Amino acid sequence: MDADDADVLAGVRVATRLPAQDLDRARRFYSEKLGLEPADERPGGLLYRCGDAEFVLFRSTGASPGTFTQMAFEVDDIEKAVAELKRRGVVFEEVDVPGLRTRDGIAEVEGNYPSKGARGERGGWFHDSEGNLLGIGEPVT
Repeated sequence: MDADDADVLAGVRVATRLPAQDLDRARRFYSEKLGLEPADERPGGLLYRCGDAEFVLFRSTGASPGTFTQMAFEVDDIEKAVAELKRRGVVFEEVDVPGLRTRDGIAEVEGNYPSKGARGERGGWFHDSEGNLLGIGEPVT
């Protein structure tokens, strides 16, 4: 790769792909629990758009281990978002490990990336119907 090719991916959009063993079940979860409807679909896949980002749920025979955050939503008011998602039946993970502990599904996360201009983040995690671990976060300024 020469110098002109070095930044081939630097200016492109990134889109998340999440596996779903049961695409109909996943569609119901994302609609009923998260309030999201597909912007487009094709056989074996559902395309969702949130702000200027997009993600796809695709039919897969493989299952997500659900042991790490696969995608996260950044919100302006995490308490309001978590309360509404809980009202819809979303179950938030309770985490208690060295350096990270949730209270009512929300953790205070120390530090943040300097370019984000925040000194920390508040976050929470939940599984979708397919076992994918999703996050929700609010930068602390």
